[in-house]
Amino acid sequence: MTTVDPAVDEDFLALAEPVRRELLAHCYRMLGSVHDAEDMVQETYLRAWKAYDRFEGRSSLRTWLYSIATRTCLTALDSRGKRPLPTGLGGPRSGPDDQLVERPEVPWLEPIPDAMLTATPDDPASIVASRESIRLALVAALQFLPPRQRAVLLLRDVLAWKAAEVAELLETTTAAVNSSLQRARAQLDEVSPTEDAVVEPTTAEQRELLDRYVRAFEAKDIPAIVDLFTSDAVWEMPPFTAWYQGGPDIARLVDTQCPAEGPGDMRLVPTVANGQPAFGLYMRGEDGVHRPFNLPVLTLSPEGVTHVACFFDLSLFEKFGLPAELRD
Repeated sequence: MTTVDPAVDEDFLALAEPVRRELLAHCYRMLGSVHDAEDMVQETYLRAWKAYDRFEGRSSLRTWLYSIATRTCLTALDSRGKRPLPTGLGGPRSGPDDQLVERPEVPWLEPIPDAMLTATPDDPASIVASRESIRLALVAALQFLPPRQRAVLLLRDVLAWKAAEVAELLETTTAAVNSSLQRARAQLDEVSPTEDAVVEPTTAEQRELLDRYVRAFEAKDIPAIVDLFTSDAVWEMPPFTAWYQGGPDIARLVDTQCPAEGPGDMRLVPTVANGQPAFGLYMRGEDGVHRPFNLPVLTLSPEGVTHVACFFDLSLFEKFGLPAELRD
């Protein structure tokens, strides 16, 4: 039976615990799942705790923990496929009157609550938990990189590790790391907008647009819903495989496929996911109680809403600290 020195145990926790949130962000980018990321962080801390007496201090404890977390994620990815959104399946856009096809067996991409990554919503933190590095579009694009390329890109471009440090972690050469990084950047440029290309509305514009979004959906005001979206806006809702484009198609989908029959049937509770505005959307039941229905994550521009991913995994409501029901 192994005896753990309480002083060593306390020392490890004091040094390692402040890194937990940024390790969660790293594992989430690697895996695309908040549930899997939490598991990998737990595994990372267990491995690190068991090996702490052998930690030689050749690097910082933070770097050591990142190394363990990256290896843990890479091992997990050996037996797991990529986590797509419906647009990533390669199929054409659907019509709003087409039959919905659900594929619950697909390991879909998941959003992550900002509250899990920063101590407070306005915590400046460091780049590892910045909004740009956890945006839904970027995390979705990362899923299409091979796992080792994904790790190289994140370690080099997000965490700013040196090529030699990444090479040591992955047991390869600096030249191989640089080559892998070049390929990863090229592939990512094809499927994900650059930071400079993401133009956000001002705070006042965003607040006004989100207020309009809530009013339109809670009233099930179809003309108002049409006006929320840009002409090329995309709407998708895993685990359903279809995706839709443009305000008229999106609004017709809501009009004909959404179970809400009129004003008051839907209620939206604001939250934040992946550095983006999001809502817990609740649907009124026959007993008058509103219960979780889906969790839309929005991408905004000064011209309107450009993308909505509605997640129907109701276990996410608890992760986001959203209530289990709403009563008037």
